[in-house]
Amino acid sequence: MSVRVQAGLAIQGYASLWGVADLNGDVVARGAFADSLTRTGAGGVRMLHQHESRAVVGVWEEIVEDDRGLFVRGRIADWSAEARYAQALSRAGALDGLSIGFRAAKARRDGRLRVLSGVELWEVSLVTFPMLPGARFRLPRP
Repeated sequence: MSVRVQAGLAIQGYASLWGVADLNGDVVARGAFADSLTRTGAGGVRMLHQHESRAVVGVWEEIVEDDRGLFVRGRIADWSAEARYAQALSRAGALDGLSIGFRAAKARRDGRLRVLSGVELWEVSLVTFPMLPGARFRLPRP
């Protein structure tokens, strides 16, 4: 399912990277989001600011698993003060992190790491400090 918002600031990036441990010791395995995305599509995943459920700041138009990780593309809207703030921070380069909100559906321990092989994806937030330092977004080039 694809969602379209005409207005807003276009962004894209990676919300998760395969096989890379985050600062909390979680590692996402390739394919972990497949079942969740089949059920909900991009339209069922919220774009929040700093994981605040009251701060829906845009919509995800595309969320797909590729060879690198979980790729997301969407638009930060202008429908609220929080959304306009997220737009301004993103345009200035002061906000570029992504972080996933999820429930682990299937996981196993590997030493100090938790390997996630099934993830129920609820939201992808725009954040200042991502738990996975490589989870970043950018403004697409024209």
